Formats: sequence, C-alpha cells, structure tokens
Amino acid sequence: MGVLSRNTLEDIPGTARTRSKRDSQVRARVLPELKKTHTDEHLKDNVEAGTTVYTDEGTHYESLPDYVREFIDHTETYVRGRVHVNGVENFWSLLKRSLAGTYVSVEPYHLQAYVSEQAFRFNNRKDTDAQRFDSMLAGIVGKRLTYEQVTGKGEVAA
Repeated sequence: MGVLSRNTLEDIPGTARTRSKRDSQVRARVLPELKKTHTDEHLKDNVEAGTTVYTDEGTHYESLPDYVREFIDHTETYVRGRVHVNGVENFWSLLKRSLAGTYVSVEPYHLQAYVSEQAFRFNNRKDTDAQRFDSMLAGIVGKRLTYEQVTGKGEVAA
C-alpha cells in the first residue's frame, strides 16, 4: 500500500502561473493482507487526521472517520478535478517495471526492501547524484545485513 503526499504549488509573483514548492513524496509498505485493519493502520501512521484523502473505489477505504475521503470510480472515469490517484499509480508503475525488467526474480521476504528502494528513488528523483548518494549512505550507516537475512532465515530491516 502506498500513500502519496502531492506536490505543493506556489504562485509565481507577477504572473498567472504556479511552480512546484515541494515535490510529491511517497510512503509505501508491503501489507500482510489487503484488509481494512492494515490499510487503516498505514493511513494513521502516515497521514495527518483531518486531511483529504483521495482513493480509488476500494471498499477497504470506506468509513475513514478521521479523514475527508474523496474517491474516483475507475469504471466511470480516471480524473475528476483534483480527485485522482494517478501520482501513486505512477509510483507503482515504476516499481513494477523495475521488478519485471531489472530484478526479475524477487523473493517475497525481500519485497519490502525493493519497495523501500523504489520509494527512496521516487522521493529523491530531483536530487543530484551526489545528494542522492549522501542520502543513501546516511540511511545505511550503523546497519548491517547478515547472511541469514539475505537468505530469508532472519529478519530483514526495511
């Protein structure tokens, strides 16, 4: 499951145009099952209460008392003004292409690591190579990967 914080726009002074103030960011997690309890937990961990949440027509998103929910029914249309899920679907498309084209065979116990890598790439897509490398190194300092984790016999850190 993924949640995407959309980019923030600001007016360009003296024009009728806007520019991106902050790029969209994604937070993604592999859920054990697609059940309302799991999706609600992911939303509560990543989305501030009172926020407008744009979803697809999935029934597990119904009855979200802490959020304002607007949804798009894909059997009717894909976009209705600001109501769409195209940004997060773009993220999933990039992940699927990397899994099918680059990594090919992914064990289920490693899936969260691949999802986390793609989220890192997506969230840092506008950084220079040096900035991205520094961010990556900062994220791995003090962590180690054991043989048991690589082979799925131990716990893998996300």
